[in-house]
Amino acid sequence: MDFQALDRAASILSGGRLEHTRLGHLPEAHRPRNEAEAYQLQAAVRRRLSVAGYGEPVGRKIGCTTTVMQEYLKIPNPCAGFVYAPTVRERAGEFDFSSFLRVGVECEIVVRLADDLPASGAPYTRFTVSPAVQAVMCGIEVVDDRWVDYGSMDVATLIADDFFGAGCVLGEPLMAWRELELESLTGSMSINGIQVGSGVGGDIMGHPLEALVWLANTAVLHGIPLQGGEFVLLGSMVRTKWLEPGDLVEIEISGLGSSSALFI
Repeated sequence: MDFQALDRAASILSGGRLEHTRLGHLPEAHRPRNEAEAYQLQAAVRRRLSVAGYGEPVGRKIGCTTTVMQEYLKIPNPCAGFVYAPTVRERAGEFDFSSFLRVGVECEIVVRLADDLPASGAPYTRFTVSPAVQAVMCGIEVVDDRWVDYGSMDVATLIADDFFGAGCVLGEPLMAWRELELESLTGSMSINGIQVGSGVGGDIMGHPLEALVWLANTAVLHGIPLQGGEFVLLGSMVRTKWLEPGDLVEIEISGLGSSSALFI
């Protein structure tokens, strides 16, 4: 994308989030044409959001790493975005329901990195990303449908807007995570005490760390390598659930504990 198209598209996408406004398709001349342009535009949106008060990202999220989510969104490949500090809660989080356009939740395994995963280490494998993982935890990803009709949106534009990302609740970090078989962990999500979905760690690309491998290599490819201290939401084991005011969301993942989110 040339600078003018990139700047205009970034203004539209960041403006929609800052002004709490639903968006439709970007003008064709300003629309990313492929994944490379999508992540280029995402970076431009990130710069605008950071200046506007979001601050620098503190984590990343990956969407469509499980069959249930790929079938739901009809997108066959993972897609990544950023997570910003003001949108992050710990253990038991509260959110203002009215601050979202259409808020949803997902049940995820999350990793926190102790070390960078720089370009010099690529291409990464499960065995080369593992030493960089400091802790593993459960997490509720909060998503927001910011579109007039998300089903009609092109995937590149969805990526540029952080792929529905709107925040998260992080559970208690487990440092001794290597004692667990991450692919065998079972997770479930309930809303107002009623279970609404479940899954296992192996649903995430066969092994949760394979999602981290994908992101580490993709981030290097697009010039935004993962950094120590960041957390990564690895993808939902449960199909996205859309909420109503007052809903209490709770997740539990075996070996990792639980977390909750209340939307008031």
